[in-house]
Amino acid sequence: MAEMELWFTEQQTPDLGFTCKITRTIYTAKTQYQDLAILETKQFGRMLVLDGAVQTTIADEFCYHELISHVPLFTHPNPKKVAVIGGGDGGVIREILKHDEVEKAYLIEIDREVIEASKKYLPEISCALDDERAEVIITDGIKFVSENKNMFDVIIVDSTDPVGPAVGLFQDSFYKAVFECLKEDGLFVAQTESPFYDQELIKNVFHAVKSIFPITRLYLGFIPTYPSGLWSFTLGSKKYDPLEVDISKIKRIDTKYYNPELHKALFALPTFVQEIIK
Repeated sequence: MAEMELWFTEQQTPDLGFTCKITRTIYTAKTQYQDLAILETKQFGRMLVLDGAVQTTIADEFCYHELISHVPLFTHPNPKKVAVIGGGDGGVIREILKHDEVEKAYLIEIDREVIEASKKYLPEISCALDDERAEVIITDGIKFVSENKNMFDVIIVDSTDPVGPAVGLFQDSFYKAVFECLKEDGLFVAQTESPFYDQELIKNVFHAVKSIFPITRLYLGFIPTYPSGLWSFTLGSKKYDPLEVDISKIKRIDTKYYNPELHKALFALPTFVQEIIK
């Protein structure tokens, strides 16, 4: 009798699926906000899935977490107080705390069960959540940002796709609240989906941020398990331009993707992406 194979498919667009062979389902839960699963895959190791969409895997998580963290943190000359909106797996907090000048890193996550599952099943990613410089606040990120003014040097929006509880994290009113939540020389970055499949979203977000922040930049990175593999990040800054950073002063830290030589190169956009944000 042939051995049965198990496969997980994320429907990344109405016409495209991403499929992984899985050896077992480690954990599933229906939280107050979403369907949560931890799967063991042959190719990528343990995988966090929310509402059927891959959030992170042990094999490629460093790509995303390093890109969304170190670009803003090496653009700001002295990021002492940093907030992460979303990101319940803790990977961005881990990367933030590699910066010695950071005094406090806040994780603002709406779904406590994502944090608990990540601590239990993804310890390589969530390992810094118990660090003394980290503080976890269970609340709605939109509400938190709107209620706190002039508070942070850097805000990192590590959201899920723009569905369910994350819809509001892609709206103009949220970016205005982020602006007010930042200090006078603060900056923020948000993940803004795939240039292949989400061109309208990228265009809308870029122009919304550009209408609020004096400096707005888009950069790209490669994340194997995300739709198309090519991923965008939008950075809005009140004062500091990532393209004016003296890369000779960027200290080397423990990373697998990000390095000083890559810092400015990430902002060199393919022509079709330049066209999106015109």
